[in-house]
Formats: sequence, structure tokens, C-alpha cells
Amino acid sequence: MQLNAYSVGDRARTRQVAREQYAESVKMALDMLATNKMRSGLTILGIVIGVATVIAISSVINGLNNRVSEFVASMGTNVLWVFHLPLIGIQPTSEMLNRKRLTIEDALALRTLPHVVGTDGTLRHLDERFRVGDVSVKYNGRKVSGAFIAGATEQVAVVSAFEVKEGRLWTEAENQRHAHVCVLGNDTAEQLFGEKDPIGNDVNVATGLYTVIGVIDKQKQPFGFGKNPADNGVYFPLTTFHTLYPELKDMYIGVKYDDPRNKSLVEEEVRETLRIRRKLKVSQPDNFEVFGPESLTNLWKQLSGGLVLFMIAVSSVGLIVGGVGVMNIMLISVTERTREIGLRKALGATKRALLTQFTAEAVTLSALGGVIGLLLGAVLTWVVYILPIGLPATLSLMWVLTGFSVSCAIGLVFGIYPAWKAANMDAIEALRYE
Repeated sequence: MQLNAYSVGDRARTRQVAREQYAESVKMALDMLATNKMRSGLTILGIVIGVATVIAISSVINGLNNRVSEFVASMGTNVLWVFHLPLIGIQPTSEMLNRKRLTIEDALALRTLPHVVGTDGTLRHLDERFRVGDVSVKYNGRKVSGAFIAGATEQVAVVSAFEVKEGRLWTEAENQRHAHVCVLGNDTAEQLFGEKDPIGNDVNVATGLYTVIGVIDKQKQPFGFGKNPADNGVYFPLTTFHTLYPELKDMYIGVKYDDPRNKSLVEEEVRETLRIRRKLKVSQPDNFEVFGPESLTNLWKQLSGGLVLFMIAVSSVGLIVGGVGVMNIMLISVTERTREIGLRKALGATKRALLTQFTAEAVTLSALGGVIGLLLGAVLTWVVYILPIGLPATLSLMWVLTGFSVSCAIGLVFGIYPAWKAANMDAIEALRYE
């Protein structure tokens, strides 16, 4: 028992001595930095730039991840879309481009499925080159350019993510009789009417006058800044849209179902129904695409993965340059303190103590660069956040810890050789050094 008590006490004293030696090493490292401010500053500049780059880019990516998640959540977790082409992440082949288009009859057939609560068939008129609106909407001398035109069924609000903030949508009866009514996007209504109530007024679209019966609230956008193109549009009953653009056939169908847990079942029923309607044999693949909001999430993960690789590549250059700088300044420090090292060895300093001292100095130097880089990255994140460019930069604790840990690791890796060189000096030769 007595031996155990001694061994415990010895271990405690050893740990205490190690802590004191490390604290002394850190103090000596800080003294060296204070003595050689310019040299030390230039040495850690690469680490500062590397860590600041990691923090700034990761903050932008983190903010965009949050924005995409909010956008996908706004669409709902119980929605499917059907189109004759893949809309996300795949370049259509010639076979895909020649596929039979979906019809409003397909949308109506899907409404009869057990778990489906609503379906909508939508057509849009856009500039084919840039996929943006190219129609002018006029009212009482005012004009809004670059608006898109959409035609949909009366169940579009059930399926889609938008909400009507003023007025109403058209009814099934209005759709059947090709009524000259329309619903405006938020920005279109504001630019045409300002503070005036748009409901009941006639707007000029394309070749005719249409009575405004509703206004859609602002819609979320995952990227970009300023005005959302989705808020500059005019929505018509589907039959009314056909009278304007009878040549447009590229309909996409939205399917809203009752419970997210039924997703697989509903998707299978949608596929089976459409395969029967499109007269596909068992051996033939689907000639249509079914996808949900998670497709957007998966596409963004691929894009953000590329951004992360870019961030790592850019920051690695700065960190490596900083690491080489730390190694150089530590080698200079070892050379300048050769007599001190010899004196310490003569007084009984062990190789381990010297190795610990100079490694701690290198790590402290790099850690200081990491801290400055973190602060600079936080400032850049704040600047990006307040600028009117639509980038929702948000600091990520994971990347903050990663950046600081990597800066310390740089000091450890690049400080080992100078520390080893100091620890293995011959005491007599070191004392003779001039």
C-alpha cells in the first residue's frame, strides 16, 4: 500500500512537472513572437489565410444548406412530381426528348388513387433559351416585363407551395368555361397596382384582358438575391392558358398524398397507373420520371460537395505554406539558441524535455495563426451576411473546431523536425557554438 501511495504521488508530481514545462514552453514561444513580431507575423500568414478561407467558405456553404433545407421543407414532405423528362441532375437523351407528353387526363386519373389528396397538371410559357419569363403585363399605363405565364387546375394550391394572400383561385367551373380570370404573382401585383387593391381589375396579358381574382404571397427561393423570378408571373386556369398557347404540351403533374409514411406506396401506385395508361409492357422501362423534394436535396449535396473540395484545395495551399514557414522560423530559432540548448543539456535537460519545448513552441505559433484566422473568418462571414447579395452565411461550429485543430496539427507536424534537431544536439558542440 505504501509503494502504491508513493507511485501515485510520483505520477502526480510527474504530471505537474510536465504541465509546468509545457506552460514555460508556451510562455517562451509567446516571448519569441513578441520579440520578432514582423517575422512571426509573416510566418503565420499562410495559416491565417488558410483558416480564414475555411471559415468563410464553410459559413457560406452552411448558410446555403440551411436555405435549401428550408426551401425543400416549404414544398412539403408528401409531394411527388411527374414529368416526361428528368428535371434534375440528368442530361436528357434523344429517347427521353421523344417521349409522349403527360396530359390532364393523366392528372385526373391519379386523383382516384387511395392515398392521393390532390393532383395538378401545370403548363408554363418561358423563354426557351434562358428558361425565364418573357411576357409583358400591363395595367393603366404601367407595365411589368419578364413575367412567366402558367396554366393550372383548380387544385394547384393544394399541391404547390404557394399561398393566396389576397382574393382566391379560380374554380373548376371557371376552368371548364375558359374564364378570362387570372391570379398575379406578388411582385407583378405590387409593380402594377402599388397600394391599390388589384382584385376585380383587368390586366392586359398577351392578346387579351383578364380579371384579377387573386394574388399569390411571396415564395421562398433557395439561392440568389433580390427579387425572386417565381414572384413575377401570371397564373391562369388551364383551359384559358390553352387558348393563349395551344402549342405548349410539356405538362408536369404534381401529386399530393396524405402521409409521408405512404411515399413508397403512392410512388408505386403512380408508376403503375401511368404505365397502364401509357400502354407500357412489363419488359419496357418507364417513359416518365417520378421524383420528390429529396431530389433537390441530393442535387445540392453533390454541388456542395464540390464546393467543399474547392475549399479544402484553396485552404490547403495556405496551410502548407504556413507550415513551411513555421518549420523555417523554428529552425532559425534552434540555430539562434544553440548555446542555450547546450547549457540546458549540461544542466540535465533531457531529449524529451527539449523535444516537448520546441514542439510546444511550434504548436503555439500555429495555434495563434489559427485563432487570428478564425477571427478573420468570422469577420468575413459577418460581412457576407450583411451584404445585400443573398448569401445567408452562418458560422459552423464543426468547421471552427476543424480549422483550429488543423492549425495546431500543422504546428505539430512541421515543428517535429526542428524540435528533433534541438533535442539531438551534442551538448559540448552546442556550448562551443558562436
